[in-house]
Amino acid sequence: MTASGAEVGRAITPAAPERKMLSVVIPTYNEEDNVPGIYARLAPTLDGLDCDWEIIFSVDPSTDRTEQVILELRERDPRVRMLRFSRRFGQPTATIAGLEVASGDAVVVIDCDLQDPPELIGELVEKWRDGYDIVYAQRRTRAGETLVKRIVAAVGYRLLRRIANVDIPPNTGDFRLMSRRAVDAVVSLPEQHGFLRGLVGYVGFRQTSVLYDRQVRVEGRSKYNRFTGSVLIGLNGVIGFSRYPLELISMIGIALASLAFLLGTTYFSCKLAGVHFPVGNPTIVILICFFGGIQLLSLGIIGEYVGRIYDEVRHRPRYFVESRYGWDDADR
Repeated sequence: MTASGAEVGRAITPAAPERKMLSVVIPTYNEEDNVPGIYARLAPTLDGLDCDWEIIFSVDPSTDRTEQVILELRERDPRVRMLRFSRRFGQPTATIAGLEVASGDAVVVIDCDLQDPPELIGELVEKWRDGYDIVYAQRRTRAGETLVKRIVAAVGYRLLRRIANVDIPPNTGDFRLMSRRAVDAVVSLPEQHGFLRGLVGYVGFRQTSVLYDRQVRVEGRSKYNRFTGSVLIGLNGVIGFSRYPLELISMIGIALASLAFLLGTTYFSCKLAGVHFPVGNPTIVILICFFGGIQLLSLGIIGEYVGRIYDEVRHRPRYFVESRYGWDDADR
């Protein structure tokens, strides 16, 4: 074979497929006991997926040794990275920040408490390779949660599905995989109150689910997802993705105005007919308290929307980073 023939032979040799990159984002706060455990289960799982990978701990400043434990892991494995904020900004913001710095062709979001099994990531990746942009883990059971929290979750998801203007699947948390274009779409939304489930529903793309059984928390108590925190996150979902509460105020106003008109008509009709209509101090006090309560509730709902408008128009940064380890060729 001539030299030119050899060159032609080399030119037509198919190139080896490029290895994909998978990022795992873990919002973290006071989880020194769970950080080694989640790494110990994530590393072998990710090693078996035939792709490059990175783990990004997105850390609110902790009062325990969480940051030190993560840095000790990083000394042994440079694929572990850490983003530490200047103050506590909360789980939704920590998650969005992790998505913004993730470099993977796909990104998985998972909590640090090991209630969501890292081994399920393999199934999420399979669905992604089948062509889905978003693969969310959907809970069959919710072990370790109190009856009250399960009831609130069931009612909350039913309410969101009924009134939200985007599709939010029931029994799903933030544990999910997103393709690069889905991640880019989510982080492009400049919302101050990031409700990930709603944002993912808003951007669309091909979505599917993987069913699993949620486990009991391995170590300690939840620092992020306590009962009140879950309620506040749910409130962000309702206010951020539905105008129904405002419409409900209007319907209540119409109903009460109609009731007042009916009562007034009945009163004057009884008076003209000589029939005694029971009106006294107790009745007046009850009506004043009732209407006053409705008015305060209505103002509170309107205030929630106005407050979020105020947050959005100020255009403040969602977070500030104090230090980052694993980027820019230097830890700082």
